[in-house]
Amino acid sequence: MLIRFDPFRELDRLTQEMWSGTPAGPARIAMDAVRKGDRVEISFELPGVDPDSIDVEVENNVLTVSAERRVETERKEGEEVLVRERRYGRFVRQLSLGDNLDADRLEARYHDGVLHVTVPVAEQAKPRKIEVSRGQGAQAIEAEVSHN
Repeated sequence: MLIRFDPFRELDRLTQEMWSGTPAGPARIAMDAVRKGDRVEISFELPGVDPDSIDVEVENNVLTVSAERRVETERKEGEEVLVRERRYGRFVRQLSLGDNLDADRLEARYHDGVLHVTVPVAEQAKPRKIEVSRGQGAQAIEAEVSHN
């Protein structure tokens, strides 16, 4: 389905953040991915992001989600920032989609700070019955093919 978690890539990213004190490049979007029957549902956490800044693209079976959260610079008279811990700027996440997913029929919707992306399983990857015949004029046996 999706390229699985790579602990070495994640370790490199965390080490880079630790040594530099700040994330290298755009911040990474937190996500969950679940297979539900004949589709994969991916939820990207994007609270406080302007929906117009969200971009979803698929190229060569790579899903790229990007968005931007802008820092509020407009303050009323007498206001001063005491703490600013939330991340601002560009957020990006890329996923390699397997050939068994139909990226052409991908759907995306944004609701309550979460981007929901649904990717159907490709028809050729769905389980199907294959008829197996035995000998000449013998009765056929049904078999099931699964691409897991």
